[in-house]
Amino acid sequence: MAGPRSIEINILGRAYKVACSREEESALIAAADYLDEKMREIRDSSKVIGAERIAIMAGLNLAHDLLTQGGGSLVEAARTRLTHCNALLDSVLEDQDTLF
Repeated sequence: MAGPRSIEINILGRAYKVACSREEESALIAAADYLDEKMREIRDSSKVIGAERIAIMAGLNLAHDLLTQGGGSLVEAARTRLTHCNALLDSVLEDQDTLF
């Protein structure tokens, strides 16, 4: 895996330098584009003024979407899967103890 490097993303017309690995670059750019789109929607459709306030509103909207429109189930599915992985690891480690 490559080390972090600096890339430039643009949100609401402002450029930001962000460190990420080469493997994460396309996902980071996609996330920045998505955030920029959501922030522009808020700016253009409401009376919210200022990048900071728009960012807070966008963050709240995205968190709400994540938790109420399927994202919450993704978190729960990940939690269930991790619990299962932990049980498998415990089982394997328990078997290892009997070998010695």
